[in-house]
Amino acid sequence: MPTPTYALRFISGKYQGGEFPLRMDREIIVGRSSDLDMVLVEDMVSRKHAKITASGDQIVIQDLGSTNGTFVNGEKIKKARLKEGDRILIGTSIIKLVAVDTSQVVSEEQARQKLEQTGQRRSVSGANKPMSGSIDEIPLPDLLQLLSTSRKSGVLSVRGEGGHGRIYLRKGQIYYCTIDDSFDIAPRKSMFRMLTWATGTFELEAPDDKSVLEEIQDSTEGLLMEGMRQLDEFRRIEGELPTRDAPVGLAVPMTPPLKELQPNDLDVLQLVINFGQLGAVLDRSPRTDLETAQAILTLMQKGYVAAR
Repeated sequence: MPTPTYALRFISGKYQGGEFPLRMDREIIVGRSSDLDMVLVEDMVSRKHAKITASGDQIVIQDLGSTNGTFVNGEKIKKARLKEGDRILIGTSIIKLVAVDTSQVVSEEQARQKLEQTGQRRSVSGANKPMSGSIDEIPLPDLLQLLSTSRKSGVLSVRGEGGHGRIYLRKGQIYYCTIDDSFDIAPRKSMFRMLTWATGTFELEAPDDKSVLEEIQDSTEGLLMEGMRQLDEFRRIEGELPTRDAPVGLAVPMTPPLKELQPNDLDVLQLVINFGQLGAVLDRSPRTDLETAQAILTLMQKGYVAAR
């Protein structure tokens, strides 16, 4: 069986879209110095930042004592073995190890030239953002794990199928979130909802000193764990719910007595009466999307609410 051919694909940062081939039994030095194998010209990259060695069936990355560190899948490493799909963070560049067709592999010199051209072109066009890319390539949970471990500060602007989200980070910790600047959707709820977005773009903007009424106190790791748990639970019941734009209202006739409902379910029932659409109920409920959806499903199953 032939040995697979791999490349390092830039999925975020100044060199986004570029690729660098990996040759077996070859050592690649990555850094800012112009005489290295892979040159990344940016302030957060050390002169000699990391070393990637491909030997036999192993690909190993080693940090060379860089100032800002080298990260693999959100973990700061000194030395680590890489596998296909792993994501490396060096400076503001997120690099993915990918398998490539041998017929498409270019020489290292061609790859260096293309990386340099990509960096220059993005700088001239104004597209050279500190960190930007697609959440199709790097899902939001993975991206936030990288930003947390590398203690990045700034505002992560995310444009996805659910609107324009903004995640405020202070040394890697999420302290505020909003979607479309709406006060109806609480910060934690906004964070959990954004984790459901599968397509869209992101850009890490400069820190914003905007004062907020209530900061999120959970750790980034805690938020991600709870968010992913809720996402899994929501997906289990999603097929039993109407679509977000579907009208919902009181079941007619309503046979079960209202006194049998718990206070939280009564609150959701009132939102159904007031707003009459699943998406609006989810937005205006003070509870998470999962909790609200579970309440709506219960109300439908017991005969209090029906889709129109």
